[in-house]
Amino acid sequence: MAAGLGLVTGALAALESQRRTLDSLRLRLDNLEEQVTRTQHHANLANQQHLHWELLSKAIDSPELAEVLDIFEVPASPQERRQYLFANALYTNLLFYYRIGNLSRDEFFGRVRGLLQNPVVRAYWFATRGQRATLPEDSDEAELGRIVDDLLHQLDEADGEEWWVVGELPTE
Repeated sequence: MAAGLGLVTGALAALESQRRTLDSLRLRLDNLEEQVTRTQHHANLANQQHLHWELLSKAIDSPELAEVLDIFEVPASPQERRQYLFANALYTNLLFYYRIGNLSRDEFFGRVRGLLQNPVVRAYWFATRGQRATLPEDSDEAELGRIVDDLLHQLDEADGEEWWVVGELPTE
């Protein structure tokens, strides 16, 4: 009977060990699947970013194609249109970097604060207000747009001599 009890105890211990091993493997597999999903999402974003740049580049190089993208709230000359398209590329690049995790919100905020020192970027931001208004309220792009709007307001009210310290990043 003692031998049988020992055999059952050993079998139960072996089963428990196998269960722990399977649980560990299942957890590792779940983590791997999550990582693959994130990697695929980042690859999709990178492909979209590349396509966006190609399209903008064509429009920047061709006034005829730039007219297709002239959806600004105020009339823009061909030169302004090209500048706005380039400003869009700069902002979209920062947005992409934020989305893939290469920039924190603080870093995004700081870089946008620098971009907003340029009057062309400011004009672009005002000229595209209507486009941002169509974004879903809960999207990260809409949230970041509201942050930029608030920062721009703070910059307009601050002493322009020390622009690099202007603005309070809203807490997440």
